[in-house]
Amino acid sequence: MARNLDASVRRSRRATTWAACLVLGLGLAGCSVPTGDASTPTPTVSPTTTPTPTEAAAPELLPEGTAAENLPYFDSVITAALAADPNASGRSYIDALVAAGFDKTTMEVTSDTTTKDEPADSIQFSARVNGECLIGQNGPSSGGYHSIAAAPLATGTCLVGATRQIDW
Repeated sequence: MARNLDASVRRSRRATTWAACLVLGLGLAGCSVPTGDASTPTPTVSPTTTPTPTEAAAPELLPEGTAAENLPYFDSVITAALAADPNASGRSYIDALVAAGFDKTTMEVTSDTTTKDEPADSIQFSARVNGECLIGQNGPSSGGYHSIAAAPLATGTCLVGATRQIDW
């Protein structure tokens, strides 16, 4: 959901804040008042190179982590599955998550079709991680892929309504 946007906004704000501090620091360095004899040469500030930001490590499954800590990995798995097949089915999501190390016995998925045997407008899927839920949704009616980390429902499940049996 908004989590992907929030993460990119936070990264952008951190980069902007860091750059502003660097510019301010360099600007203030040139504002010092010289002291002493005018014939004494004053040291010059040599330009420094801006450090190249290191690329963030790829997300990974944190078996002891919270759902929120595992959400970036969950997202990376589903994003890769959607890149391979933009019209992925519920089984495709579950298979991708299992291949990535999530426990199939903790997963739920909604049907790919409606009760009128039409393609579903969106498919929801989830995996429980340490008593919490990672929930994903994809489809035209949901505006593409979205995800969230959330507490389980009172029923102990992650998804509302009927889900299909994961018996493959």
